[in-house]
Amino acid sequence: MDWKIELIFVPVTDVDRAKEFYIEKLGFNADHDTTVHEGLRFVQLTPPGSACSIAIGKGLGSMVEPGTLDVIQVVIPDADAALAELRAKGVEAEGVDEQEWGRFVTLKDPDGNRWTLQQLPDYAAGASPS
Repeated sequence: MDWKIELIFVPVTDVDRAKEFYIEKLGFNADHDTTVHEGLRFVQLTPPGSACSIAIGKGLGSMVEPGTLDVIQVVIPDADAALAELRAKGVEAEGVDEQEWGRFVTLKDPDGNRWTLQQLPDYAAGASPS
């Protein structure tokens, strides 16, 4: 049986500000933006090339406070290029952190939720997947 992660909730204080950040600064696709009823708004956004989306909104029932999420990690092809692109778009991102298991760039959304971007080692070139 396959298990595929479909959606991760990201808690935000201002849905429109967050939506603009994820679309304009990070290049996410806007899949859905639906106000089901007063107090319940569901916005689904998908990173380019990803099979997993994020959801932001109001009334979605999460107990996670905005700005406290720090566990999302995504794989990118080139940490240097990602850092340059983010900074060119005005995103405050930490420089490339070199580790044996990859090269990492971190950033925060407008609420302070932290994202980690990882360039995987080139295992074909002999890097150890330890």
